[in-house]
Amino acid sequence: MGTRGGGLYVGRRAAAVGAALLLALLVTVLALAALYGRCRQEAATPPPLPRAPGPAAPPPPAPAASSVRRLPRHLLPLHYDLELWPRVRPGQAGPFAFTGQVNITVRCLQDTDTAVLHSAGLRSRGTTAVRGPWSEPGAAVEVAGLRQEEAGEVAVLELRGRLRAGHRYVLQLGFQGRLKEDLDGLFFTRYTDRGQSRMFIASQMEPTYARRVYPCFDEPAMKATFNIRIIHDPSYVALSNMPAIDASEVKDENGTLWTVTTFNTSLKMSTYLTAFVICDFDYVTRTERGNEIRIWARKEAVKNGYVDYALNITGPIFSFLEDILNVSYPLPKTDLVALPDFGAGGMENWGLMIFQEASLMNLPSDKFTSRKAMIALVVSHELGHQWFGNLVTMNWWNDLWLNEGLASYFEYLGATFVEPKLSLDKIFYAHVVQPVLREDSKIARSLSESEDKIKGSFSLMSLFDNITYSKGASITWMLSGFLTEKLFIKALTSYLKEFSFSNANQDDLWTHIQMVVDAQDEVQLPAPVKQIMDSWTCQNGFPVLTLNLTTGTIRQEQFFNKNNRKSTDSYNNTWIVPISWMRNGSSQPLTWLDKSNKMFPEMQVSKSEYDWILLNVNLSGYYRVNYDQLNLKRLAWLLENDPKAIPAVSRFQLIDDVFALADFGYVPIETALELTKYLAREDELFIWNVVLLNLIPDNLESTLKNHEVYPLLKKYLLKRMLPIYHYYAGFIRQNADALEDDYFAQVYLEKLLATACWLGLQDCLDLSSELYAKWRDNPEYKIPFLIRRTICCYGVAVGSDKEWNFAWEMYNHTNSIEEDEDILLYAMSCAKESWLLYRYLQYGLSDTLFSSNCTSVIISHVVTKDIGHHIAWEFVTENWPILSQGYGHELLHDVLKAMGRFVKTDVQIQELQVFYNATLEEDEREAITMLLESAKLENIERRKLLIKIASWLEKNIDD
Repeated sequence: MGTRGGGLYVGRRAAAVGAALLLALLVTVLALAALYGRCRQEAATPPPLPRAPGPAAPPPPAPAASSVRRLPRHLLPLHYDLELWPRVRPGQAGPFAFTGQVNITVRCLQDTDTAVLHSAGLRSRGTTAVRGPWSEPGAAVEVAGLRQEEAGEVAVLELRGRLRAGHRYVLQLGFQGRLKEDLDGLFFTRYTDRGQSRMFIASQMEPTYARRVYPCFDEPAMKATFNIRIIHDPSYVALSNMPAIDASEVKDENGTLWTVTTFNTSLKMSTYLTAFVICDFDYVTRTERGNEIRIWARKEAVKNGYVDYALNITGPIFSFLEDILNVSYPLPKTDLVALPDFGAGGMENWGLMIFQEASLMNLPSDKFTSRKAMIALVVSHELGHQWFGNLVTMNWWNDLWLNEGLASYFEYLGATFVEPKLSLDKIFYAHVVQPVLREDSKIARSLSESEDKIKGSFSLMSLFDNITYSKGASITWMLSGFLTEKLFIKALTSYLKEFSFSNANQDDLWTHIQMVVDAQDEVQLPAPVKQIMDSWTCQNGFPVLTLNLTTGTIRQEQFFNKNNRKSTDSYNNTWIVPISWMRNGSSQPLTWLDKSNKMFPEMQVSKSEYDWILLNVNLSGYYRVNYDQLNLKRLAWLLENDPKAIPAVSRFQLIDDVFALADFGYVPIETALELTKYLAREDELFIWNVVLLNLIPDNLESTLKNHEVYPLLKKYLLKRMLPIYHYYAGFIRQNADALEDDYFAQVYLEKLLATACWLGLQDCLDLSSELYAKWRDNPEYKIPFLIRRTICCYGVAVGSDKEWNFAWEMYNHTNSIEEDEDILLYAMSCAKESWLLYRYLQYGLSDTLFSSNCTSVIISHVVTKDIGHHIAWEFVTENWPILSQGYGHELLHDVLKAMGRFVKTDVQIQELQVFYNATLEEDEREAITMLLESAKLENIERRKLLIKIASWLEKNIDD
């Protein structure tokens, strides 16, 4: 699946989808919006703006199938004749049902007197029969009974005779099910188009929801062809994987006329890729190399050109992937459908890809690269799946990374092909590698799980995470790097051609790479491909390499949190590590570390301070690097005197590594801080972003503001931020549109500006006041979107009730778009006067001012502010009888979690306990007590850390 909001990626990632890809400040707003929905009470929904770009990322968790039960291998499906009939008419209120008939041609591989296939939440309807064998026309095997095993999600046909190995049979099953709004299986959703209420029906089958739509052999390796027929209201259009080849009419039992749309026979594919959409949408179209591409969306969106950009890039990305992989796309048509409501960023169904609207839509007037980048990433991720996942599918879900990791890798290649202004290496490291390194050090699972582990109560949805998507992409990037792209692509082409319309596991991929390596002499590997790559895919975590410059020795160990582990016994993994490196600015030949430690004489250095070494150049390998103090001092000196001598991505990596090492107890925090002295000479926003995320995490701003480290941090950071701040502030004041091609300005400038204002930089506060006042004077004026959240926040913060009231007025403006509403909802929590915050919280209780969804969002915003957490807590306790009716304990858990950041003593915990002991059940009280105890310990450790940082800053503040 796609992105983030990224199949299941966003999507997964694609849905992006693929992203992950993803910015930090905007994601908070958008996640809340997605979680709680629109707050303001109104009837119509204006067209949405695209969301902030980011890595194609996994989707939010969905309800998992209750059981992962493997089917017996007695029967192999060959072909499905499937009819679906959703009993839905426009304007009906529901509830809705669907009926259907499926005839499955199977080959019997082993004699059996039962036929077992998947079925979940379906009821039998009409006749169940088994026809055949084909060698005896008209013959049948009598069905003694049909047993539904809900726990295992299977239907068992008990037969009076036996199915004989080597023969073909047809299983005939009628069924019916409920059509729900839960975005899984076959579902319906209501939406607004041109001011009118509409509805659509769509499907989401991955991973195991096909069995909720029709009885089937719902495993990825049980591929078959499909003939699909959909019966629907005549005013709707029906779409499926293949082109429609016929339309006819049928009457139901009441004599009402329905349309029957019949589709061409599909290619051989897995059940999770079957797809259905019944809608009242329009489309735009173009043909690319014989592939008819149509982008479907709400009529208003199509008319206004919101999907034109998606149409313009889809064909070129298809051609790019065909050319690079040397494997043609095998379908005659491709539909991409933008749904107003969809659980993933995108889903790669063969021939009928489905997306969230935000993943495909762009305002034609919007020239900014970041909006287009997000769409390009999500679309590219799902198009990558047409080869990796659809054409060649993993045997079983334990190798899901073969689908998602490879699609996530090609997502970035495809996006940067159609948007060449994007820097491939910078965006890949910032959105993919760095975030997953942070996550992978805390998750105890390997990229490729053992097949035996994924059964029983195992949640398949847990596999659709950043390990599968982003670690899979990062490992692929590393593999391509040490093989060379030429050999890697050659191996992929061989792999795709051998397993087309079939299934593979990761060993099959290693075999094809090994074949290509063995056929040439230029690239020499220290071990077989399988041995190298299994060390990365079959083990938890990743290594940290420690270099001793005096001896030239590199030692590897698993990267883990030394602060929390009493023993390292379980951390004895070793990897076969490719090491790209440079010495004194010159690139050196690739070398390998294939054991726990090894001496490299060429890495011994002289006493000269100009003699330095950099490992893992441009973050080409999936690991962290720890240097001895000698090299760190030389690198720090180099950064202060000639920062561009180190490539930008390596500067990014160096800083991210050293802060991660400090966080996990490998080096003191002072070591990390030494590498920040040079920052006045740093002009790359993506590097500044990683510095600020480490020094001033978003969720700790209010904590830091109330600590003695704040004035020291203010003086130290502002001195270094001024050059890059003034550079971008000049654009904002004169012509923010000049930044339309600066991708990192669009995703990271907000954090830089917010930090400058948070640190009290007067020019930043003045800029916020100026732009906010300009908007007050002329509501038609648009604050540049890339900084709108910060400008609105500090415009309110430094103002009075007049500024707050204007934000309130604009929030309630009938023409405001959803994204602006989210920004204003946040901005109103930035007020510095307590009475304004309390009034805001009171407004949140009013059903006439907000929908019920909004109160929780308002409280969540206010509780994170430095003066707001006590006000929010007081408000919650005073109004709990009302709040508990609408939100229950989930809101209380969220508020207590936020309050936990301020807990430092047992007395403070006891004060909170007085309230929640009276409101929660005993088991919930125990959980919250543990949460607060943990928070207290974290806060105590954080305070110790802040004392160290303050001490270092006092000594270095004037350097």
